[in-house]
Amino acid sequence: MTATALLPVTLLTGFLGSGKTTLLNRLVAHPAAGECAVIVNEFGPVAVDHALVRTASENVVLLPSGCVCCQVAGDLVQAMRDLYFRRAAGEVPAFRRVVVETTGLADPAPLARTLVELPLVAARYSLSGIVTTVDGVHGMAGLDAHPEAVKQAAIADRLVVTKADLASEEALAALEARLAALNPAAPRLRSAGGDADPARLLDTGLYRGAGELGDAGAWLASGAYRHVGAPRAATHDPRVRAFAWFAEGELDWPAFEDALLTLLEMAGDRILRLKGLARVAGAGGPVALHAVQHTLYPPARLPAWPDADRRTRLVFIVRDLEESFVAQTLESFLPEHAAKR
Repeated sequence: MTATALLPVTLLTGFLGSGKTTLLNRLVAHPAAGECAVIVNEFGPVAVDHALVRTASENVVLLPSGCVCCQVAGDLVQAMRDLYFRRAAGEVPAFRRVVVETTGLADPAPLARTLVELPLVAARYSLSGIVTTVDGVHGMAGLDAHPEAVKQAAIADRLVVTKADLASEEALAALEARLAALNPAAPRLRSAGGDADPARLLDTGLYRGAGELGDAGAWLASGAYRHVGAPRAATHDPRVRAFAWFAEGELDWPAFEDALLTLLEMAGDRILRLKGLARVAGAGGPVALHAVQHTLYPPARLPAWPDADRRTRLVFIVRDLEESFVAQTLESFLPEHAAKR
């Protein structure tokens, strides 16, 4: 299968009670969602509301919208593999994208890693974005009490504040300010009653369906991040830091790749998300970089820079990790004159 034939996958995550399923119900019913498969990574009854058209197997059902819904109470990798081959055999409709709804307590990082590292999945699917729902009424308390909720928000490509019709404007503004500090680049949407616009929720990362690339500048949004060493304001989440690191001049790719891999090996468990554009010697455009914890996604050469700034720029969201350690590790692999914080 060529890269252009990979099926885009959106991970839909969010803490318990944050409105994932309500949002998902509205999303799959929207005509603009297109032909999709929904994988519900939950125990118990299938969480998506539906009047079943027919059952394709014990765990696969067809929804009135034409979508395929697959309940998973075990191995997600096996479910994705089986669903793909059912599609190829004509046993289920030929869906064009996949939405995976995680459990409320799930860490989405291993699911993202699955799409990159396991050949059975990576040869057929491509991660096109992580969407996290945050409860507009109880989200602040959830972030205070549950590290999982903080991590879900920190690694998102898109944040959806749900139940916006039930919360005060003051409470919503405070929650959104906290989310902006946790994840400066992720656009924040408000949702009332689960209203969902597929155009704003699907294909939210750099990699899109049909092998297309999104706007690299908007995806990175390095201007939203504090530079390494700049003063840091007090936040609700002092253990989590978001910052940007820059380097001048062209980089030798083997040396820089070694720097990235070394950093992820030493501190990957504390790096919630890394994104970047690198100026590599011999490349006309930038090399796009993306990592979640220990996993570095395959770098992608882009045809052109998104703006006039030709510096290498990496943005980080980390937990319990000093930004000086990140900068020093990267700079130890580079010529002394190259790095500029």
